[in-house]
Amino acid sequence: MPKYLLIMRGTDESNAAMMANIDEMMATTRQFIEEMVKAGVLLAAEGLDDPGQGVVVDFSGDAPVVTDGPYGETKELFGGFFLLDVASKQEAVEWAKRVPAAPGAKIEVRRVPGSDEVPQAGQ
Repeated sequence: MPKYLLIMRGTDESNAAMMANIDEMMATTRQFIEEMVKAGVLLAAEGLDDPGQGVVVDFSGDAPVVTDGPYGETKELFGGFFLLDVASKQEAVEWAKRVPAAPGAKIEVRRVPGSDEVPQAGQ
């Protein structure tokens, strides 16, 4: 079965709304994860630390340049993910529509290519 990554994207506003109700959000998220486990579709799920704690490695020049986060050029930040093993894109979308998310957040659904689909050296 194909794998799909549900990428959680938030803004400063949606992240603040989530943090204002963090206990409720965490309980709802735990319940959602349990539902995916019972359905046999969840492969992995992780949330990410505050973007201000990260760094950016920029390869646009001759040498990589490392700068501290947060990422000033973006309005949406990658906050975490769910990796699902489902039968179709539509099934992944149906799970994405059920993700507990604060108003203003978005879930990006992306297929993870199988190892047989990745170009090999010399091809």
